Amino acid sequence: MENKKRKIVESVPNYSEGTDGEKVQKIVDEIKNTPNTRIVDVQYDSDYNRAVITFVGTPEAVLAANISAAKKAIELIDMNKHKGQHPRIGAVDVVPFVPAQNVSIEECIDLSIKFAEAMAKEGVPVYLYEESARSLERKNIDNIRKGEYEGLKEAIKTDPTRKPDYGPSELHPTAGATITGARYPLISFNVNLGTKDVKIAKKVAKAIHLKSGGLVNIKAMGTVIHGKDYVQVGISNINYKKTPIYRQLELVKIEAARYGVPVIGTELIGVMPLDAVLNSLEYYLQLEKPEKLKQEHLLENYFDF
Repeated sequence: MENKKRKIVESVPNYSEGTDGEKVQKIVDEIKNTPNTRIVDVQYDSDYNRAVITFVGTPEAVLAANISAAKKAIELIDMNKHKGQHPRIGAVDVVPFVPAQNVSIEECIDLSIKFAEAMAKEGVPVYLYEESARSLERKNIDNIRKGEYEGLKEAIKTDPTRKPDYGPSELHPTAGATITGARYPLISFNVNLGTKDVKIAKKVAKAIHLKSGGLVNIKAMGTVIHGKDYVQVGISNINYKKTPIYRQLELVKIEAARYGVPVIGTELIGVMPLDAVLNSLEYYLQLEKPEKLKQEHLLENYFDF
C-alpha cells in the first residue's frame, strides 16, 4: 500500500542517436545510476536514428536523471553529422514529464522548467511545449520543429517567433536545441503496411494526421524501413482516452485498402497505459453493452493479499 502513496513521474526522453549502441547505453546508464528511478523500456533504430528511453521515478529523481542523461548526450552526439527520418532539432530532442501516480500536471510543468534552466546553463536553447507552453503555437511540437535542426540554425537568430523560452538565441555548436514540457501519456503505436512504396505510407499518414483533416490527437508520418519488405506509418497518439488505439488502427486499414495494401503488423514504442489496452480490447471483443472491460476483470488484480 505504501507504494501507492508514492509520487511517481514518467519520462520518455528522445535522443538523436539510433546507430551507435554504445553511445545509447552510456546515456541509459546515467538514468540507471540515478537512485529512485527505474528503466521501463529502451528502443533505438537506424531508420529514425533516434533513441527513446522510458523510465519512471520520484519527481526529484526523474529531474536529476534527465539532467545527467542530457549532459551525456550533449557530450556524445554531434548534430552536424546526424541524419534520420524523424523530425528533430537537437541531440536531446524532447524531454517530456508525465504525471503517473499522485503527481499533478502542474508539478510536471515545474519539473520541465527546472530542466530547461539546467539545459540553458549548458548553452542549449530550450523550447517549452504541451502543457508547459507559453503560447498556443508552441503547444504543438510540430510547430517548434518546423525546418528541423538545419532550418532552425538561422531562424533562431533572425526570426523573433523562433526565440527560445530559455537559453541563447543560437544553437549549441553540436547539440542544437531541446524541447521539454509536461504532457499527458502519449502512445507511439506504429503500423506496418504490406508494400515497399513509401508514397502510400505518406498518403495514409496524411489521411489520419490531425493537421490534414484526420483524427484529433493523432500525428503521423510515412517512413521507409530499410532492409524490410514493408513501409511504416509512424503514429503518436497524444490522448488515447479521446482517440482510442483501435480507432487509429482501423482508419489506417481503411485508408491503406484504397491502394490495395494490407496492414501486416504493428509496433509499440515504449509502453502504454493498461486503460488504453482494455479500451481497444473491449472494442475487438465486442462485449455487450453496458458491459465494459475494466481492470477489475483481470485475474492478476486479486493476487495481492
